[in-house]
Amino acid sequence: MRGPIQLRGELKRGTGTTDAHLLDRRGPTDWVHTDPWRVLRIQSEFVEGFGALAEVPRAVAVFGSARTPADSPEYQAAQAIGAALTRAGFAVITGGGPGIMEAANRGACEEDGLSIGLGIELPFEQSLNEWVDLGINFRYFFARKTMFVKYSQAFICLPGGFGTLDELFEALTLVQTRKITRFPIVLFGSRYWAGLVDWLRDSLLGSGKIAAGDLELLHVSDSVDEVVDIVLRAAESAAADAVGTEDQW
Repeated sequence: MRGPIQLRGELKRGTGTTDAHLLDRRGPTDWVHTDPWRVLRIQSEFVEGFGALAEVPRAVAVFGSARTPADSPEYQAAQAIGAALTRAGFAVITGGGPGIMEAANRGACEEDGLSIGLGIELPFEQSLNEWVDLGINFRYFFARKTMFVKYSQAFICLPGGFGTLDELFEALTLVQTRKITRFPIVLFGSRYWAGLVDWLRDSLLGSGKIAAGDLELLHVSDSVDEVVDIVLRAAESAAADAVGTEDQW
């Protein structure tokens, strides 16, 4: 036996004991790059994330392109959304990077709200923006995604690229399949998202790949006030319908 693993025949030859391997400093160090070791790293990311975010007040995740310049209308809209969410009593969670993420964090920070950034290790340099009050850097996308879903009461997607689309469809899938409690998913910027919405309606719904009610999971808006109103109404509805404890979910 090697812990919970049973080895027989040739498989057990030369394996030794777990204690012996732990205490022996000789031998190769490539074990730190093996999948079992990665499991511990993954576990640590969940532990750190849950620990840091456990007492965060109700929050809304804002997504959008890291390439959005600070003088663009989209940056200004994200900043206004971050500020408006703060005034409505929500913390703001972003990916912690530049562009739209920075703008939303900045709007929350300038209104003295809680500004959260969940960063990700990338092959190109990207650090948390200066407007993040509480920041966590992740190695693994799936651990980071779990934090977004678990600690957000709504997703707001401004114009963005693959990363924004990834978060958008992840949320849509989880809500559609009832893996998570239904919460609003808002597309801000009707002109930008029009082609996607048309494709969902004409191609997916038109060919029976989704149900008519699935399109109702999405809200499209060009108004900051309307976005906040959608989030507030959903939060009030969720509070009225809430039953049981998290252990029962």
